[in-house]
Amino acid sequence: MTQPARTSRNVPTSVDLAQASECAMLLACAQPAFDAPAFAALVDEIGEDGAAEVHAVFIDETRSRLARFRSATLEHDRAEIAREAHSLKSGAGSFGYRRVAALAQDLERRAGDATASEYLRMLTLLDAAFAAGQAFVTR
Repeated sequence: MTQPARTSRNVPTSVDLAQASECAMLLACAQPAFDAPAFAALVDEIGEDGAAEVHAVFIDETRSRLARFRSATLEHDRAEIAREAHSLKSGAGSFGYRRVAALAQDLERRAGDATASEYLRMLTLLDAAFAAGQAFVTR
């Protein structure tokens, strides 16, 4: 690995992208799987029935979105991956799936330059975060 260029104060002027990506994924994984107060705010706003209904739509859409990520290729679908990740980030945040939202944000940011192995790792983490969030909600 090459050393980053340094300023006169011996401060790195560039960051190793692999290290930055690893840090972003670790920070995303450190987020709680589910943020109950965020979901409670939604319930307060639209009621229990309304929240349950839109949550079910979110679950179905997220399952479909995760499947689309798995069938997408980095060679041809980077822009679509970024758009889908952006939508997932927004929806997950609205329902309190903070870890999913953070990982989707990282995927959105990295869609243009992720390697195949990084992409698969991000998808594996997203799948696990989504399952963890669902497990919390269904308790």
